[in-house]
Amino acid sequence: QVHLVESGGGLVQAGGSLRLSCAASGRTFGIYHLGWFRQAPGKEREFVGHIRWSVGSTYYADSVKGRFTISRDNAENTVNLQMNSLKPEDTAVYYCATTVDGSAKYVYWGQGTQVTVSS
Repeated sequence: QVHLVESGGGLVQAGGSLRLSCAASGRTFGIYHLGWFRQAPGKEREFVGHIRWSVGSTYYADSVKGRFTISRDNAENTVNLQMNSLKPEDTAVYYCATTVDGSAKYVYWGQGTQVTVSS
């Protein structure tokens, strides 16, 4: 089992930046991808991007490409989501999640952290 804890959410003005972190523990050797998702009130959960745990390659949704960056701190088993040029439409609860053992299904989820971007 993998345990995930997000941190770093908060309130920021449009155009500002925030960095979210996702600390992974437990069976981290089995992690294949660590992904970031978000869910705004009344909307479906949206994929933001992911990092391949073992090699560090990343992939982003078009809505955040060029503004958000995912990186991994290998020593700390932590993945960061650097969010720049934030827009009010980025307001959501952000979650990290992992796939394991080569699967494409995200099975372990963190509790989420709120990001609010004011206009």
